[in-house]
Amino acid sequence: MSNNLQNTKNFQFKKFAINGGQCGMPVSTDGVLLGAWIDLTDIKRILDIGTGTGLLALMCAQRKLEMDIHAVDIDTNATAAAQLNVLNSPWSQRIRVELADILTATDLGEFDGIICNPPYFNSGEQSQSKQRATARHTDSLSHQALLQCCQSLLNEQGRASFILPVVEGEAFITLAQQLGFFVSRLCRIKPTETKAENRLLIELSKQESQCQPQQLTIRDKLGYSEGFIALTKDFYLKM
Repeated sequence: MSNNLQNTKNFQFKKFAINGGQCGMPVSTDGVLLGAWIDLTDIKRILDIGTGTGLLALMCAQRKLEMDIHAVDIDTNATAAAQLNVLNSPWSQRIRVELADILTATDLGEFDGIICNPPYFNSGEQSQSKQRATARHTDSLSHQALLQCCQSLLNEQGRASFILPVVEGEAFITLAQQLGFFVSRLCRIKPTETKAENRLLIELSKQESQCQPQQLTIRDKLGYSEGFIALTKDFYLKM
């Protein structure tokens, strides 16, 4: 695998900017959906696992002002990009970005919430960029290991939120339930009215709760759907 470093695209939001630097993953619709959808009620301390450019940490900071955010990544380039983006944001005092591997970190403490846009490719050809491969493939963070870390890092009332493709997401839910998690929220994402669901937004809880499944279509015949605009309008410049 080549180690060539590639610059990641920059992105301007309404209240903050993302400088991609040499992070493995650019800003994506998946990330924006997750950051806008996560329920931050009663969350005072949240962990962003695999923060990348810091997108999710910054979205959480914008949405809830009285919350401390700890963002970690195992890639030095991603961590550097996130640190720069946080420093240039209005919320730098509340976001801590750390180069760390959650599989071995011992001093993170407990959290009310966890947010993660996890790797999901289990097989197939990996990206020629080492940073992008780490961000996209489960080699460095299997879903079972991720869920076990969430079990130990969440307090008893804590919740963890993720976005995954449908097939991987359904397997993730099954694995989570086997480990004792409950699905407390679930949103099925369709790219258009005529296409099949391609993403799942998943909230897991340690406490048993009634899950009311939701569905969101990103685009309709007129462009972006009302539901997608309502969810993301606080972030996208042109919404």
